[in-house]
Amino acid sequence: MITNFTRMSTFTILGFPGLTSQYFGPVSGLFFLIYLAITAGNIFLLVLVIYEKPLQKPTYLVFCHLALNDLTFGTVTLPKIISKYWFDDSIISFYGCFVQMFFVHYLGSVTSFILLVMALDRFIAICIPLRYPVLITNNIISLLCGLAWFIPLPLMVAVILHVLTLPFCKSNVIAQCYCDHIAITSQACGEDVRIVAVTSLCVAMFCLLLPLAFILFSYVSIIAVILKMSNATGRRKTLSTCTPQIFITCVFYLPRCFVYVANTVGFSFSTDIRILLILLYSLFPPAVNPLIYCFKTQDIKQILLKRLHKTKIGIERTF
Repeated sequence: MITNFTRMSTFTILGFPGLTSQYFGPVSGLFFLIYLAITAGNIFLLVLVIYEKPLQKPTYLVFCHLALNDLTFGTVTLPKIISKYWFDDSIISFYGCFVQMFFVHYLGSVTSFILLVMALDRFIAICIPLRYPVLITNNIISLLCGLAWFIPLPLMVAVILHVLTLPFCKSNVIAQCYCDHIAITSQACGEDVRIVAVTSLCVAMFCLLLPLAFILFSYVSIIAVILKMSNATGRRKTLSTCTPQIFITCVFYLPRCFVYVANTVGFSFSTDIRILLILLYSLFPPAVNPLIYCFKTQDIKQILLKRLHKTKIGIERTF
């Protein structure tokens, strides 16, 4: 049996299907504020580390790579969501949708590997501290973060090219606020859809679960070392050096695990709730990570307080 398929030229971003037009303005305004928070917070961190020599250490270089990743993710996804609700612009080109899908999954995978580097940094610093100055330098961290950016690249390119081989014969409506793998492949048809889905799942598991396994091993080992310390002050001080990393890792992984486990046990969400949960675990970390860096990292907090104190004295002298 031969079936004729026509190549779609555009997709339509559905967004929240249950949202009425009277709320489009407030929703677009909220997304705009989230984008401003992501942009301002992560650019601020990048500039702070570039201009403050005391912060040019391995730990903060990892933060910079994560901030750059978060900034890119927000820029790839949010402008289209904002334009949909602000200007009623729901149309995205066929290949534009695939480009967005590539960056959504590529940047998510890069985040996993950067969190692995972050965990490795803390594991060596706390579990084998005498080896830390030798094993963890700025050059080594830059190399590891470079690998974190490179490893998912060929995998995600292969996934995108594989999806492009599918014929699309269903609706061109993307039931999501941006183009992702599930939303696009659900509009495909043919015998190869399942093969593409299984292949993509294997890539996703490699990019998410492999780093997560090492991250869990690292932080369990770190907690075990901390609990063995006899000095309560030493325990608190040591734990404080990895608190930001633990917060950032939890913010990234826990919501994802909740959604995946809920789907696995058969707990179904309405389309609006599902989209909201995906947006939360996609956009919440890039928005709050800069706050975690500033309020949970002692070096950054001290530099900001010093800057604030100098500014206060300068204002007082002026008046």
